[in-house]
Amino acid sequence: MRSWVRAGMVAMAGVLAAPQAMAETLADAMISAYRNSSLLDQNQAVLRAADEDVATAMSTLRPVLAYSATAGWQRADIDTLLGPDVAEGLAASVALSAELVLYDFGRSKLGIEIAKESVKATRQSLIQVEQQVLLAAVTAYVDVRFAQEVVALRQSNFRLITQELRAAEARFEVGETTKTDVAFAQARLAGSRAALAAAEGQLLVAREAYKAATGDYPGDLAPLPALPELPAGLDAAQEVARSTHPLIHQAQHLLAIAELQVSLAEAAMKPTLGASATVSVADDGDQTQALGLSLNQTLYAGGRLASALRKAIAGKDGARAGLHQTAVGISESVGVAWANLAVATASIEASDQQIRAAQTAFDGVREQADAGAKTTLDVLDAEQELLDARNARLEAEAQRYVGVYRVLAQMGLLTVEHLQLGIATYDPEAYYDAVEKAPAHSAQGKALDRILDKIAN
Repeated sequence: MRSWVRAGMVAMAGVLAAPQAMAETLADAMISAYRNSSLLDQNQAVLRAADEDVATAMSTLRPVLAYSATAGWQRADIDTLLGPDVAEGLAASVALSAELVLYDFGRSKLGIEIAKESVKATRQSLIQVEQQVLLAAVTAYVDVRFAQEVVALRQSNFRLITQELRAAEARFEVGETTKTDVAFAQARLAGSRAALAAAEGQLLVAREAYKAATGDYPGDLAPLPALPELPAGLDAAQEVARSTHPLIHQAQHLLAIAELQVSLAEAAMKPTLGASATVSVADDGDQTQALGLSLNQTLYAGGRLASALRKAIAGKDGARAGLHQTAVGISESVGVAWANLAVATASIEASDQQIRAAQTAFDGVREQADAGAKTTLDVLDAEQELLDARNARLEAEAQRYVGVYRVLAQMGLLTVEHLQLGIATYDPEAYYDAVEKAPAHSAQGKALDRILDKIAN
């Protein structure tokens, strides 16, 4: 008998726990945002395009093979010993040529290094986009829950004022109060109804933002999980940001590109040694073979090459300053996010004190009103104070929760990997490895076309 009771209790516990198990968690929202983000799809395609730039640069180290085929009819008037004559007929030829750059003072290799650094910079940009997508999901999730709690608070307020109105009307009927008290209650009830409608509208707005961030409307949202840990202090957070933030890494790669551009501009002033080979066959069977070496160098271009070098040097100086400014901006952003988090935490503590005081005041005013020592307006004012305190508490809690994730984002740690969401993420190495050696045809290229078509549609 006891086993049957235990089995029934287990089954009942499973039924009661089922709705909670089906509730959508914050992790679910972030996973959906990552998987459904067109912005991520777009930037992943941009990264694949940058990968192809490496393949293009790699091809400059290889020979260029080409063929040409010509065919045509020709007619010519000629003079012979026997007099004027006409020569006409068909002529055709086929030629195969090959060209190879033997030495260009590193221009081709510099182009490859520039393309590789561009890939690295684009990867960091993709990480930054990933942070934006996940932060938008967290914000949308918290906003929906906050809007739901505000609606519940406004509904409770509406019911309470309705009771106060009925009580005022009852006291008016027996002559214990005036019509003014009833009018006060009616006005507050109308204002409460308007506030409830506004809160319900804000919930609809939050639901739309949630769909935009995650790809679908929110269902039953689970309670917010425990917050991730942050460094002990602001200095530690800024130090982490300077070493991990993707925008700083991107600026470092852009500086490397600028330095390589200077070397490329210097190499452009030097000669290029190339080799060529041609084989041609005419329709009469005549064959022609040719081998050759060529040495080319621009001696004077109206100052273009010198201007290009000066421009590259200026670009390097600008990229170095840009790296410094990016680091300064990231440190500032961490500081601002940290300060906002501290403000939200302090607001929660202050709101808790305000709620306790407002609750005590409301209870006292209501008791005095029942004894005839306070008016209906006094009760309504006290209730409004309590409502405002509770609303401020909800808002501060939402700001604090999002603020923690905002600090993580400013540190460069708001990623699927760092949050350990447990899903497969986009592997930038896979496509890069497939095209780095510049294959003539790539199956991945077709996949890229499908991604671009999806984004376009």
